[in-house]
Amino acid sequence: MIELVDIEKTYPGKQGRIHVLRGVTATFHRGDSIGILGQNGAGKSTLLRIMCGSEAASFGTVRRHAACSWPLGFSGSFASSLTGAENLRFVCRIYGADIAEVTDFVSDFSELGPSMNEPVKTYSTGMRSRLAFALSMAVRFQVYVIDEALASGDVAFQRKAIKIFEERRAGSDVIMVSHSIDMIKQYCTKAGVLNGGKLTMYDTIDEANENYLRALS
Repeated sequence: MIELVDIEKTYPGKQGRIHVLRGVTATFHRGDSIGILGQNGAGKSTLLRIMCGSEAASFGTVRRHAACSWPLGFSGSFASSLTGAENLRFVCRIYGADIAEVTDFVSDFSELGPSMNEPVKTYSTGMRSRLAFALSMAVRFQVYVIDEALASGDVAFQRKAIKIFEERRAGSDVIMVSHSIDMIKQYCTKAGVLNGGKLTMYDTIDEANENYLRALS
């Protein structure tokens, strides 16, 4: 279970503080996969990063009672001066994962080859995303977090990513944001709408979509 209690997020702006999230309170229970709809700039990605611990809230509390992934493909937490292999070992120590096992999986799945031993700052955006996605599949999580797309890269890599993700999510839940209602229906059981900095949860995906479309009009 993941609990959000009065989550606020603000950023400094030229005209003062910009409020992205305003008192977001929600509970995500194990056994439910949740989709979050919202317009561009609504704060969906920010909410996900706060939820999984990649970014701190300005105010409020996040309680995690389940092992939660970082957003799939998100590479913003990598230490750019360290190599891919060094970042991998650091992640393994944090999550208590077997370094040799994770190294074998990530090296094979990411297709980075010798670049695993090069500094991450030399990676392209796609290479960083492949490393981040492979790591998130190598370390088993109870909740997988998806920001818009399941994986980046060429068609072959995306197919491989979808296949391994289907295997992993068999015993895990999903929390995702997406503009695609079809994608949310494919992976989620319930949905909510983030609008005006506030998150409203609905019992069904169709009800959430109706309210999302109403907010757009």
